[in-house]
Amino acid sequence: MKVEKDQEVLATLSAAVNSLGVRDGSMTLVGAIQQCTLSVMAKDNALDDHLRTYDQPFELTGLGEVVDGKIHVHVVLGGEDINVAGHLHSATVRDFFVRACIYPLN
Repeated sequence: MKVEKDQEVLATLSAAVNSLGVRDGSMTLVGAIQQCTLSVMAKDNALDDHLRTYDQPFELTGLGEVVDGKIHVHVVLGGEDINVAGHLHSATVRDFFVRACIYPLN
């Protein structure tokens, strides 16, 4: 499936998973985004998440899972002067696209 320009990645993936009836599965992602929010674990407390928001073009590679119809995605992002990784909370495509392959585990 393809996430188009100006679409939010997780909302689009969730809609696709629901329309396909996937309850459990895995996914891979590749593409480019503009805005995103990621979280990483605090080094002194793995149960405490640090949220970071970015607004610049990033190349994206990601892996995710579908559990009981809910998606969970981790990404690695490469930008001009920064590389970041973590749990994806939101991401918006601007100039390019994101492609996702969803693999049902039914």
